[in-house]
Amino acid sequence: MNTGKPNHEQKQSTELTDPTGIENNNNNATAINRTRLTFELFVEKGFDEFELGCIIRTLSLANDIHPNAPFEWRFTSNEPGMVTSANGMIVRAEPAIPDHGFSDLMIVVGGTRVDAASWLVRLRMMQRQGLSVVLLSDAATAYIRSSQRLEGRITTHWRDIELLNETGYYPNLSARLSESSGGIITGAGVGATTDLIIGLIASYLSAPMIAELGNRLLLNTLRKSTAEQPKKISDSPSLFDNRMRDVIAIMEDSISEPLPMTEITKQAGVSTRQLERVFREVFDESPARFYKVLRIKHARSLVEETLLPLVEVALASGFGSTSTMSAALRSEYGLTAHQMRQRKKVRLLEF
Repeated sequence: MNTGKPNHEQKQSTELTDPTGIENNNNNATAINRTRLTFELFVEKGFDEFELGCIIRTLSLANDIHPNAPFEWRFTSNEPGMVTSANGMIVRAEPAIPDHGFSDLMIVVGGTRVDAASWLVRLRMMQRQGLSVVLLSDAATAYIRSSQRLEGRITTHWRDIELLNETGYYPNLSARLSESSGGIITGAGVGATTDLIIGLIASYLSAPMIAELGNRLLLNTLRKSTAEQPKKISDSPSLFDNRMRDVIAIMEDSISEPLPMTEITKQAGVSTRQLERVFREVFDESPARFYKVLRIKHARSLVEETLLPLVEVALASGFGSTSTMSAALRSEYGLTAHQMRQRKKVRLLEF
């Protein structure tokens, strides 16, 4: 069993106070004093080493941050022994016996040779015992394809969502980062794996611990399970025009220091009239309004999903003061920055 560092005896802890107003969904002291959470990482030949690395690194850093190192994991497989990934990574896996040796959670890692038959019986046994199973990317796709009847929302990587919708009828299939139904969590995997793991262990961590974990992993924001997967550029007809794509890229790159529209059109090599016409046709709003909404959305994300002081959020979003930012947020969402932060908790999984 791997933990990153040895378990220690439980320590008493007083409740931590978060000066920013973000609270964990559990009492901080309770989170710190939870005992342990065990993971079974199921791999098959051709597994996705990136997804596995995201899981291990996140749990390892969380153990380093938490005083009790509560997270443990082990590798299992339908073909125990040395299991090789799609690109040559090797892990030593224990045998996965269908009705024996369950952990608190089993995570089935995606890969090029995922076979639902190798873990589906074990999944059903864990489900009956009230234990959770996480299926990432290709594993989620294999589960969706192998199931005769799916109840509740499901998801997988967007590339497979398109294929599934072309080849079958899946009314409960969403494009969110993860979904949960009946103890089965399906996820997009790949880069979203880290967000999901943080969400799964969030109840064991205080809000400052979650913030530190995100910082160590160099995450600007922690995405919730309800976040939509990034869309392809070609999904938006405006972005077939390289100059329009350049305009949006310039806007996104200058959120903290907004540029005048004349400078944006100059850098992109388009006229003001052309820019106005295309934005009206595609987005039904002016370029200036589109630019402002980008900044407002960025501010909301930082307010709700980070522990940054509001003055830093305002500066990072191109607002001259917290009052200006709050007025913009209230105009767009009906709440000031302070109200948003007061009502939000560090809760990443919306299921």
